[in-house]
Amino acid sequence: MNRKKIYNPESKENVNDRRVFGGNPTGIFELNNIKYQWAYNLWEVMLNNTWFPKEVDMTRDVNDYKHLTDAEKTAYDKALSQLIFMDSLQTNNLIDNINPYVTAPEINLILVRQSFEEALHSQSYAVMVDSISTNSAEIYDLWRRDMMLKGKNDAIAKVYLELAKNPSEYNFVKACFANQILEGIYFYSGFAYIYTLARSGKMLGSAQMIRFIQRDEVTHLVLFQNLINTLRKERADLFSDTLRAEVIEMFKEAVKLETEWGRYITQGQILGLTDDIVEQYIQFLADERLNAVGFDKVYNVTNPIKWVNDFAKFNDQKTNFFEGTVTNYSKGSLSFDDDF
Repeated sequence: MNRKKIYNPESKENVNDRRVFGGNPTGIFELNNIKYQWAYNLWEVMLNNTWFPKEVDMTRDVNDYKHLTDAEKTAYDKALSQLIFMDSLQTNNLIDNINPYVTAPEINLILVRQSFEEALHSQSYAVMVDSISTNSAEIYDLWRRDMMLKGKNDAIAKVYLELAKNPSEYNFVKACFANQILEGIYFYSGFAYIYTLARSGKMLGSAQMIRFIQRDEVTHLVLFQNLINTLRKERADLFSDTLRAEVIEMFKEAVKLETEWGRYITQGQILGLTDDIVEQYIQFLADERLNAVGFDKVYNVTNPIKWVNDFAKFNDQKTNFFEGTVTNYSKGSLSFDDDF
């Protein structure tokens, strides 16, 4: 694969000639002519979802954190450290590893927006860490000191590093599937631990921050879901039996890795998250992500913690479940079932 030219006045490419990759763009963002309407629709949703960490009140979390059990603190700290790593990785991956090879300007647009949102999430985690920790370096350094976390991070980064080392079309498609795993399994699993604490009335500001973050993650899932499905139409030759088998294996490995991680950080001591529930929830997430990109489900299990969805959703006018006050969310929203 070749990186796209940032300025290419010799190009005569018209809108119908655009491709996800392998096109010949001029470098001009001519957004009055759109080939991939789903991308522009998603761009507008992402703009309407704009928010900033300062909107979230973390005051109560300072005291709540002091009164968490040791097991709850461990789960919170390690889940937060994992989220910090993944948003850091994704910010760089999108800008340096994915977007340079995408040759459709409307898709470039939303990839840049996603990278901004991932960076914003990093700021959000910094606010959370600074609010609850007397030594923020402890949480930020966990990825170096905790070998279980280090091993998981290495496994997550592997496919992205393959693309960086060998930017082939095949590795690009694999990286798109890896994104579905990152955004739709690893992130969602991490969010569930924060929501579980909030369900018992603890760390409500953190859960509110995660709600905003997860609303962004829904659009990120839709972005790569549509990217994969578009590539299947444009480049059916890449979606071979070999790729399909490798993708299934990637998802199975992700489920194994995340299940082990979930059991490790909860130690069976977080109310509402038994080892069996953790495993089934992760299997459920994997099935949902596979099904959305044209694959059969592997595990065929139901969602064992459906209440998580209620914690995560925004409505235009609803009662704030944290404080019981009516809040008007005039910003855009995207339900968990939406597509373009």
